[in-house]
Amino acid sequence: MQYVTAHPDGILAVDAGYCREGLAAIHLVIHQGQAAVIDTGTNASVPRVLSALAASGIAPENVAWVMLTHIHLDHAGGAGSLMCALPNANLLVHPRGVRHLIDPTRLWDATAAVYGAEKTFAMYGRLAPVAEDRIVAAIDGLEVTMGDRRFRVIDTPGHARHHICIWDETARAFFTGDTFGLSYRELDVNGRAFVFPTTTPTQFDPEALHASIDRMLSFGPEAMYLTHYSRVTDVERLAADLHRLIDTEVAVARAARGDGVARHVEILAGLEQIVREEAERHGWTLPEEQVLAILGMDLELNAQGLGVWLDESRMAEPA
Repeated sequence: MQYVTAHPDGILAVDAGYCREGLAAIHLVIHQGQAAVIDTGTNASVPRVLSALAASGIAPENVAWVMLTHIHLDHAGGAGSLMCALPNANLLVHPRGVRHLIDPTRLWDATAAVYGAEKTFAMYGRLAPVAEDRIVAAIDGLEVTMGDRRFRVIDTPGHARHHICIWDETARAFFTGDTFGLSYRELDVNGRAFVFPTTTPTQFDPEALHASIDRMLSFGPEAMYLTHYSRVTDVERLAADLHRLIDTEVAVARAARGDGVARHVEILAGLEQIVREEAERHGWTLPEEQVLAILGMDLELNAQGLGVWLDESRMAEPA
């Protein structure tokens, strides 16, 4: 299948088909005749997941787990629909996300507040609920198994307060959702990956994100599996880049003047300048307009999230 990439240790990346190819990956872990699905993409991604499972010889009833790193809809919008097709699977999600999977109304409304209702419906459709008795709250330190393969949950706020990362002992790797940033394969140079933090609305917390990255590093991971987009190695270098870029993005936000649209435009321009500097650092050969097109949606959302963070942090300052 053109939209499936095989990685070591029985891990497959299924392109979610979200907005464009190569933007969002759904990961399957195939082990001893069973499978786990990490993040689900959107409702439109479900047929791709089922086809990839079938091509791997996994029947729907042999999927043991659906694991969500967090409940942003590019990661979890298809969860309810996919669970309907997987009769024996349990769904693992941060405790803060449980009620939103049982009744996704507020989740849909919150997304519509960012994108607008019409665009949200076009991107995600209607969200199907998940039965409460099929949901497992992913508390920090929880371990779940699939045959003799063990997964451990760690609570990783910073991108969102409802974010977990999932440690796969067999692969010595984390499934990181958005906590370890984004790294698009179009921006690799001679196999050397680029990484960029995600500061999307509305729960960005730079101190927590720094701490979550360091906590993941303490496990000594050999690889990270990012939703945007899939497997990266050279983990310590990428983590150092993330720490540096988090601080740089925060500095851009703090330096922005005014408020409202004018401030947003200034923050966005600052983020685009960071990308230009990273292009030189990494030796990208793509034209600048192509790079900005690849990162355009992320930069816009990052600017929005930095604005929200800036307002909240200023409100929290003592008078």
